Amino acid sequence: MKKVQLAGLLISAALSSPTFAAENNSGWTGEAELGFVSTSGNTETSTFSGKAKVENDRATWHHTATLELLRAETSGTKSAGRYLITGQSDYKISDLAYAFGRLSYQDDSFSGFEYQANAALGAGYHAIKSETLTLDLEAGPGLRLSKLDDADDSDSEMTLYLSGLLDWKLSTTTNFTQELTSEVGEDLTITKSVTGLKSQVAGNLAMKVTYTIKHTSEVPDDVEEMDTETAVTLVYSF
Repeated sequence: MKKVQLAGLLISAALSSPTFAAENNSGWTGEAELGFVSTSGNTETSTFSGKAKVENDRATWHHTATLELLRAETSGTKSAGRYLITGQSDYKISDLAYAFGRLSYQDDSFSGFEYQANAALGAGYHAIKSETLTLDLEAGPGLRLSKLDDADDSDSEMTLYLSGLLDWKLSTTTNFTQELTSEVGEDLTITKSVTGLKSQVAGNLAMKVTYTIKHTSEVPDDVEEMDTETAVTLVYSF
């Protein structure tokens, strides 16, 4: 219950802050992703993945909120389970520079952590900004709260948040994206790479393939430092 309350507190703070509330009379745009695989026979498996993302772009503010879900079962036994909530607001200083505030909360049943929550403030820069290619770079100090599965109390740690996002429009119907983030702490560093290729199928519907690599520098003895994930999803834009 406590981790659910913490997740709700983080996302509520993001959505109710002045940055999200400012200029809230405009509409939001976004996309929803859904992927599902089920097998039967010698081994019964099912995997569900979903993601929702909404954005609001105004003259001086840009807001983004995302929700990611993953659940997998093998022969009726849960083999993977994760949800991630992220909210970010950018204040546009100029055409290329901006300041940002970011909140995230993750619950991963097989990471060795009961939860991980992060907050960061910093500066961003549109290093490349053209019709077909963009590159956004971000950096700033942050704070991470985390709790191990077998721990009684949570730990807090100051971090350095680093992020780079490349978006390359290969054609009118195909986009390539590469996102790299790192939360660098004295005791724990988490680095994540997400490579994606999205191709329009018809109208607002597209097919997307992503490959994710996540490395955690310090984990419990029975948990791997490196996680990889390949996902194929249908994407609906609205």
